[in-house]
Amino acid sequence: MRRKSRITFGKREHNVPSFFFKYIMELTERIEQLLTEKYQSDEAFADCFTVEVELKPTARLFVYVDSDSGMDFEKCRRISRYLEEHLDTQGWLGDQYTLEVSSPGISRPLKFLRQYLKNAGRNVEVTLRDKTRQTGLLKTADEHQLVLEQTITERDEKKKKVTKTIERAIPFADVEKTVVQPKFS
Repeated sequence: MRRKSRITFGKREHNVPSFFFKYIMELTERIEQLLTEKYQSDEAFADCFTVEVELKPTARLFVYVDSDSGMDFEKCRRISRYLEEHLDTQGWLGDQYTLEVSSPGISRPLKFLRQYLKNAGRNVEVTLRDKTRQTGLLKTADEHQLVLEQTITERDEKKKKVTKTIERAIPFADVEKTVVQPKFS
């Protein structure tokens, strides 16, 4: 009897044979390696990095790429063509597949220090491991923590409301996810 693993695709969990799960993992690693080679060999992509590679069982491949200088349509298109060339030559996904290359967008959680640094000065919502949430302006981050600037209202000794700005350091060990909050004018 073959072993089966539980894997989540979208919001549903599926039992999949362990060899399929292993294949998905190996393929996503190969694609990540191809992208790393592209970033290292092509100066136009030197500040790019892979955020996530996601392969669906329906041969849909989603690749999320970010850049310190910002992603634009042309960078995504060139990365897509580069991957298509390798996927077609190697036949990793067969003849019929869908490839989508894009920036992660603001709805996807930040994963890497580079993303935190890039988004300094923007409002974020941080969900902590204890499920509480902190919102504020992302001031800075380093490999250990992020710093939020928050505006809080307190009462002084005369019971008057006083608004003040504080900085709150949050260790990454306490962070479950951080999402950039869009600013509406």
